[in-house]
Amino acid sequence: MKPSTFSALAAVILLVVTQHASVAAGRGPRVIIVGAGMSGISAGKRLADAGVRDVLILEATGRVGGRMHKHNFGGINVEIGANWVEGVEGKKVNPIWPMVNATLNLRNFLSDFDSVVSNVYKEKREWDRADEVEELGGKLASQMDPSGRDDISILAMQRLFNHQPNGPTTPVDMALDYFRYDYEFAEPPRATSLQNTEPLPTAADFGEDNHFVADQRGFEAIIYHIARQYLSSDRKSGNIVDPRLKLNKVVREISYNRKGVVVRTEDNSAYSGDYVIVSTSLGVLQSDLIQFKPQLPAWKIIAIYRFDMAVYTKIFLKFPTKFWPVGEGKQFFVYASSRRGYYGMWQSFEKEYPGANVLMVTVTDQESRRIEQQPDNQTKAEAVAVLRKMFPDRHVPDATDIYVPRWWSDRFFKGSYSNWPIGVNRYEYDQLRAPVGRVFFTGEHTSEHYNGYVHGAYLAGMDSADILMNSIFNKVGFKVRPKDDHQIIAEAK
Repeated sequence: MKPSTFSALAAVILLVVTQHASVAAGRGPRVIIVGAGMSGISAGKRLADAGVRDVLILEATGRVGGRMHKHNFGGINVEIGANWVEGVEGKKVNPIWPMVNATLNLRNFLSDFDSVVSNVYKEKREWDRADEVEELGGKLASQMDPSGRDDISILAMQRLFNHQPNGPTTPVDMALDYFRYDYEFAEPPRATSLQNTEPLPTAADFGEDNHFVADQRGFEAIIYHIARQYLSSDRKSGNIVDPRLKLNKVVREISYNRKGVVVRTEDNSAYSGDYVIVSTSLGVLQSDLIQFKPQLPAWKIIAIYRFDMAVYTKIFLKFPTKFWPVGEGKQFFVYASSRRGYYGMWQSFEKEYPGANVLMVTVTDQESRRIEQQPDNQTKAEAVAVLRKMFPDRHVPDATDIYVPRWWSDRFFKGSYSNWPIGVNRYEYDQLRAPVGRVFFTGEHTSEHYNGYVHGAYLAGMDSADILMNSIFNKVGFKVRPKDDHQIIAEAK
């Protein structure tokens, strides 16, 4: 017998033998959660609160936090992933904000994005027309069918209102358009849905203020805070020591049938359960890291591939001296290049980390992928060359250090966060969220209104846990909403 055949047979036998073990022992359902990022930890907390405590969390990396990740650079901890509490001071309370600002009291700073337009190098231009068009786009989106079938791209909306009908024509126009859209969604207007971004649900619900987290404990501290409410931790170090959390467990295969699941990891370990919640990124689902047996149905695979996994890269540079402007209204500055997104969005850390002499420049999409594939020394040279063009009358020294996160190249993430593209309506979105038998799915990409955000991941974890418990305890299956008014609601099976 071939080794591959033997392994497959062993998985089937293990699945059959253990499929009812937890129920027979009177412990209730056993749920395996793949991933210890925000959504996975949030789902586990929701299950624990409901009395489902036979939970096993398998995390591919050696840490808890997922795309919330601090990194020591130049003597300070910087956030290479999620960094802002986006959506504060609105009619609703962003659920992340009380944890950050009150419970944990993480250092955070209001980001002065209003001053960006006055710090464009080398030119300046008012963008009242862009504000007007964006408002018109929001009104147009509100008149569209709620299903999303009438949706258009942001670029199509700009053309409709005769705003840059052929796209931005000058470097300044391009830089400001980039700041307005790419800097938020990590993809250009031609790719991004109008109906699901105008108005942006996060801003409409939670407010337009954004708070930058700059705490040496890291933004990931909120995930540890949630995890410690149901997982055992060491009192001195704060590390999670609960045996229900297993780190460095790379899931490569999920076998499932009507009676249970078996999750197999790269080290040839196998874990059986009644249900599994997959909380990996959308990028991982779009890759071949995890094999599902049997293969996921066509409708599920198509839904997964219809959404975009965007790339948003924050590059950190340390200098021996400070040469950039500081003070009120000088937190952000923009480089207007003839090449869209070429080292365009710069941020000073003088307020957050005084004396650190660290700048952060953000790139996205194609520039992110290009930079990930080149040596860091080349990236450093390119970035410093841009700074010398921005400040020709100042001495700009060589950077002494650089850090380039590589989210796209990392097989455990394959990108930064999801973006809702044109051509996808709420029918496909429900398919993305929908379970397949005993396999359930969660993650920021499954948050209908807040995909791409930390609060989206947090709420999605709870939502997916509720979908699972409804299925277990109430025998209520997840319903996919109709594609249009003439279709019957179908249950995902």
